[in-house]
Amino acid sequence: MKIFKIVALALCALALSGCGYNDIQQQDEEVKAGWSEVVNQYQRRADLIPNLVNTVKGYAAHEKDVLTQVTEARARVGSIQVTPEVLNDPAAFAKFQQAQGQLSGALSRLIAVSENYPQLKADAGFRDLQAQLEGTENRITVARNRYIKSVQQYNVTIRSFPTNLTAKMFSYQVKPNFTVENEKAISSPPTVDFGSAPKPQAAPAAPAAPAPTAPGTGAGK
Repeated sequence: MKIFKIVALALCALALSGCGYNDIQQQDEEVKAGWSEVVNQYQRRADLIPNLVNTVKGYAAHEKDVLTQVTEARARVGSIQVTPEVLNDPAAFAKFQQAQGQLSGALSRLIAVSENYPQLKADAGFRDLQAQLEGTENRITVARNRYIKSVQQYNVTIRSFPTNLTAKMFSYQVKPNFTVENEKAISSPPTVDFGSAPKPQAAPAAPAAPAPTAPGTGAGK
């Protein structure tokens, strides 16, 4: 009897493996790991914002609307409870993505405003924040790319035969993914440049040399 149970368990394990159960498990873990990295990088960006806002305020306090927009957008991001369950809730995932998009837009407006203040752009602390923010935006792009690819692979697996039968048996659902209007927004990190020097203007073209006078046609002839 004991041998029969062992054989039955072995057969079940073999059947599950053949139906893609192990692949689903592996890919599900990869999605979770990718999601954790996305959240970590977004949190890193959020942590930079208070210092960024305070630095800008020191030089451009009257830009109250832009500063308020950034602060409020960061608060909305912080109010969202980011848990693993978000990966299985399209509405919650869309809310998270929308909040992060609003924060990105507010930061872009803040960056645009900073271009009007040369002393702010020359501030050492501000330039340090520039480097940190640019690096974080790059890491966000990389993390999002990895997450997108892992979700695509997972979703294809659980919707393909015969692994879709295993997925239904164990209640694995299609996971939501990031969406953008322009795919280049994913593959190209946003440019963050507070201190780029203006391009030098081209020197005016030299006047053309006068045409040579033909022999015998000089003045007074």
